[in-house]
Amino acid sequence: MSSIVPGIRRLVFNADDFGLDPAVNEAVESGFCNGVLTSASLMPGAPAAADAVQRARKLPGLAVGLHLTLVDGSPVLPPDRVPALVGSDGRFAPDLWKRSFRYFFLPQVRRQLEDEIRAQYAAFSDTGLHLDHANAHKHLHLHPTVLDLMLRVGREHGLRAVRVPREPVSLARKIAPMAWSAVVGAGMLSPWIGRMARRIRGYGLFSNDLLLGLQATGRMDLPRVLRILALLPPGSTTEIYFHPAVEQTSFLRQLMPDYSPVAEWQALCSPELRAALEKQDIEVGSYSDFSRR
Repeated sequence: MSSIVPGIRRLVFNADDFGLDPAVNEAVESGFCNGVLTSASLMPGAPAAADAVQRARKLPGLAVGLHLTLVDGSPVLPPDRVPALVGSDGRFAPDLWKRSFRYFFLPQVRRQLEDEIRAQYAAFSDTGLHLDHANAHKHLHLHPTVLDLMLRVGREHGLRAVRVPREPVSLARKIAPMAWSAVVGAGMLSPWIGRMARRIRGYGLFSNDLLLGLQATGRMDLPRVLRILALLPPGSTTEIYFHPAVEQTSFLRQLMPDYSPVAEWQALCSPELRAALEKQDIEVGSYSDFSRR
């Protein structure tokens, strides 16, 4: 499903890791009530997921999607149900990108993967929240097996929109400095991203055209976000994604030591950002808002 509308610049402000920590949840609520945040992606198996759901139920205008988590987290299913996906500590193995090669070759691993993906969708459905979109932690849905399962199972749960992590190097270099290795890596991923977009369209689902801030993940402060606004191409739907928190707790610092979650929260709540959006006539909304057009 095409997201292109001539001349209109549409923008989704999304917060990932909703449910990871109470400080993240508070930033999501604050960013929606006092700022420009339009949506958040829920990790249903995360430590503070129940708190996130409770907050979201009180904010009917906040669009919430599934942040499918298959790395750097804990499964929704008991670890002994998905032994091929977890380490000895019962958490998803940190080398899951390497392990993911087995998705192609080992049917029993694919079955465990599907079981966990189904469990995460079911956990989201149990919240009673409307499913605005789906994406994956660390963009693991770039893996074709994960993507196909996300789409197939998601369709059973009313999925209508999926994030495509497309950030052209020409734009990324205007947002943040890029090492040569990052430029090469982005080029190597380009064919996979194209395949992803085609698969999503093949399911009749909506997607963004661009995901800006990918190379500056965790460092989306106000100057950087304001710089992005000037880069939005006419006729595009763009997502800018954040990892905000009202404080960098010890838990968040341990998981993401190089991130600046407080600066990201402050950017989302900045009156200067809201004024810039109005001045540049950029339409802000959620995936659900734009997929209905």
